[in-house]
Amino acid sequence: MGKRLLPVILDGYKPLREIVFESMREAILSGILEPGERLMEIQLAEEMGVSRTPVREAIRKLELENFVVMIPRKGAYVAGVSLKDVADVFEIRSALEGLAAGLAAERITEDELEQMEQALFFRVSEVEMDLEQIVKSDTDFHALVYRASRNERNLSRFPKCLVIQPICVLQHKDVESM
Repeated sequence: MGKRLLPVILDGYKPLREIVFESMREAILSGILEPGERLMEIQLAEEMGVSRTPVREAIRKLELENFVVMIPRKGAYVAGVSLKDVADVFEIRSALEGLAAGLAAERITEDELEQMEQALFFRVSEVEMDLEQIVKSDTDFHALVYRASRNERNLSRFPKCLVIQPICVLQHKDVESM
C-alpha cells in the first residue's frame, strides 16, 4: 500500500475522527481503497498523517455503514458489493427519486431550473468525458433534483442511496445486466 490517500486537512469545525472517516469513505467510493483490500491502521495513519486512534474509529464507523467488513483474527477489509446490494439500492433510489422529482416539479425556483437545464446540457456532452466525470455529473444532477424537492428527510437519504453507484461504475460492473 503506497502513498494513495491525501494527508488530512484539519477543519476547525469537525472532529478529526469525522475528517478521517470522510476521507476513507471517499477513498472507498472512488476506488482508491478497493473491495477486498485489507485496511491496516498503521499504514493508513501514516498516509493521512494522523494517529491510529481516529483511523480505528473511522474503520468502526465504516463497518457500521457496511463499507468495511471485520474478520475475527484477520482484520478489517473493504466490503465488496453484491448483486443483491445493487438491486436493493436501486429499488429504494427509484422510489425516492420519483418522490423527489414530483416535489421538485411543484417547488423548483427559476435559478434551480436554470441549473438543472445546464446539468442536462452537460450530460448530453458526457460522451467525451471520462468515467469519473460522468459519475460526478450524474450525482450532481440528482442532487439538484433532491434540493429542489425542499424535503429535508428526502435530502438526508440522498447520499446514502447514491453510494453504491460510483462503486459499481468504478468496478466496471454492468448494473443493467445484473
